[in-house]
Amino acid sequence: MATYRQMGRLLGITARLSRPLAVSGYQTAALHWPSHNTALPNRWPHNPHWVVPGRTMFVQTQDTPNPNSLKFLPGRTVLESGTMNFAGPRDAHCSPLARQLFRIEGVKSVFLGPDFITISRSDENMEWKVIKPDVFAAIMDFFTSGLPVVNEDSTPSADTAPSDDDDEVVAMIKELLDTRIRPTVQEDGGDIVYRGFEDGVVKLKLQGSCTSCPSSIVTLKSGIQNMLQFYVPEVESVEQVKDEDEEDAAQV
Repeated sequence: MATYRQMGRLLGITARLSRPLAVSGYQTAALHWPSHNTALPNRWPHNPHWVVPGRTMFVQTQDTPNPNSLKFLPGRTVLESGTMNFAGPRDAHCSPLARQLFRIEGVKSVFLGPDFITISRSDENMEWKVIKPDVFAAIMDFFTSGLPVVNEDSTPSADTAPSDDDDEVVAMIKELLDTRIRPTVQEDGGDIVYRGFEDGVVKLKLQGSCTSCPSSIVTLKSGIQNMLQFYVPEVESVEQVKDEDEEDAAQV
């Protein structure tokens, strides 16, 4: 249960975050990410569904700003909380679902969200129409098998909620990431994980479709950095950090 001191600090943070964000002559608190298809006014899946006769489950797909990543929506909960990113097959030991997806030719990485699965392909020249049928089949076979998405001893990535150990600046950064930025990024099949704040620099790790997205730098600088700087003057810049396993996978 939160202490009185923590609740008072969070109430103060909420008051500061309630200010609208002024951008280009109008006020908004929303983030607008770059998209490869600006003609579409909504974000509904382009591929309505994929149905297998005799089964009650169907899987939807949704394009992402990254042409090498595709978002699959199985119509049911994938992770109860948090997210999990698998940069390569060797990272998928804790997830039976991810292991099954990595058996498909052309799958480079797997990202699990609350209600979606993002698949990134290893070769941009391999068409999605070749990969999608195998992914559809793997997802439906898995969810009808009754196996757990992740092993019981595995823990999804923790959220960015403020803790008692955070000072006011870090707490505000995490609050913004968790309530305003991450939900928008997850709509595009990715996620952002807080990695630290030092000397005015916020360090973030990109996951899912954001990992190799051509517009990821624009997203960091024009979207996330601008919003953080508006609400938290102590933020000077935002930088992307990568784990060693992701750097190794990128070289493969």
